[in-house]
Amino acid sequence: MTTVNIEYCVPCGFLERAEDIQHQLLSSFGQQLDSVALVTGDHGVLTVTVNGETIYDKQEDEYDVDEIVRSVREQL
Repeated sequence: MTTVNIEYCVPCGFLERAEDIQHQLLSSFGQQLDSVALVTGDHGVLTVTVNGETIYDKQEDEYDVDEIVRSVREQL
């Protein structure tokens, strides 16, 4: 099974974005995922990892929930 971690910057207020990503992933893949965990961070971080592999990093990628969902689908 697959584990997804969404690390988000608390001081930056990225919780809503992290929750949006989490909701979309759970709605799209449900029981195909072991977990979709929200992980607190700082310094502007917003990353999504699947089984330890980074598939989205705010520092490198444009924020697009649909693209994040497509990237997770590729990992399943």
